[in-house]
Amino acid sequence: MTWPEAGDTIAAISTPPGEAGIGIVRLSGPKAEAIARLLFRPRRPRDRWQSHRLYLGHILDSRGHVLDEVLLTLMRAPHTYTREDVVEIHCHSGFAVLKAILGEVLARGARQARPGEFTLRAFLAGRLDLSQAEAVLEVIQARTQASLRVAAAHLAGGLGKRLGAGRAALLHILAQVEAALDFPEEAAELSPQALCVELSGPLEELDKLLATYRQGRLLREGVRVVLAGRPNVGKSSLLNRLLDVERAIVTDIPGTTRDVIEETISLAGIPLRLSDTAGLREARDLVEELGVARSRERLAQADLILLLVDASAPLSSEDAQTLEELAQRPVLIVLNKIDLPRQIRVQDLQPYSSHPVVEISALTGQGLEGLEQAMVDLVLAGGVQTAGEIVTQARHAQLLARAREALGRGREVLDQPEPPWELLAFEVKEALTALGEITGEEVGDAVLDQIFAEFCIGK
Repeated sequence: MTWPEAGDTIAAISTPPGEAGIGIVRLSGPKAEAIARLLFRPRRPRDRWQSHRLYLGHILDSRGHVLDEVLLTLMRAPHTYTREDVVEIHCHSGFAVLKAILGEVLARGARQARPGEFTLRAFLAGRLDLSQAEAVLEVIQARTQASLRVAAAHLAGGLGKRLGAGRAALLHILAQVEAALDFPEEAAELSPQALCVELSGPLEELDKLLATYRQGRLLREGVRVVLAGRPNVGKSSLLNRLLDVERAIVTDIPGTTRDVIEETISLAGIPLRLSDTAGLREARDLVEELGVARSRERLAQADLILLLVDASAPLSSEDAQTLEELAQRPVLIVLNKIDLPRQIRVQDLQPYSSHPVVEISALTGQGLEGLEQAMVDLVLAGGVQTAGEIVTQARHAQLLARAREALGRGREVLDQPEPPWELLAFEVKEALTALGEITGEEVGDAVLDQIFAEFCIGK
């Protein structure tokens, strides 16, 4: 995709589809005010339009018919989201009225905005760096208070400021090296020891940021938790208990769940994407075969597997086989139905698995708090920290790793008896380029296309 040059006026519906109290049509660009004046009949026509004020009136179609009573605000550049003139039309939300108003706007010279184009214009105008622009989407998609706090910190520019300090230190190193290469008679003699000390700060900072990515990924994407086990061990009952709602059908008939059911809950500030899967056993028909196949796909992708075992029945060969298959996976064994007469105890599982075991009754809720704490201890190491900057984007982590590798090679250059200074300059430039791709100082159209294509239209 090739982004058009700024200069045209874009428009889009900026609120989600559906019936609600308010829907918003947003315009940005040089013709935004002129288009609004063609459509809008204010209740008090003599009022001069002031920036950042709300005006009550009606939107008219091309025949002069009233489409809706609205509130309109004009926000003049540069004090806007895009640093262009922006108009927002606040109308009643509904598919027909929003579509009609947008149609009139487009008919008068605006064009349909592409996904993320308002935020792209904010980035191109210098209002946001690229990490802040990506944080807009993080805020929209945040599913817990913890992930929202981290996204809000990114939106405030915290990551960009932290990387800016590192880039400044690297630019200082690069300036010294290039001065010595270009003007050897005038520049100060380079000291490998001193440069190594200067390089240690950015290296340490990159290591700290990279160490936060695992936690950041969990905050952004959630922990993929798969409920597994043979049919009728209580997977659906446990899903309903964790959700505190009857989401999955529960019967005494084994194999009721034939497909994967997925829901999300929050635990210790982290989204948990729970998947209730079909029972693991030899399939009896094509539908069940497909369900079991999907279950095994989810197991392969899981961050944590809750393997349910029925404590009220003897350990089956299917249970033993599953325990053996999952020996190297992140598993928490859940001994369920402890409200019934016991046939299995924790020590009975020890010959088959070294994974931790918790005992619960999905029917009564007994042991549920212990299960949730065990999940936190196993996957989240006791919880999640949201203070300071946390890397949540795979793109950022890859670029930080690239910068870290380049600086690591640069440090090796300094360890040589006679360092090849050109090579050190090359590695520092590599690191600067990688960091610049995070904040947008060094970024190409293909990267922008990929990032902003994830946005919804209207943002």
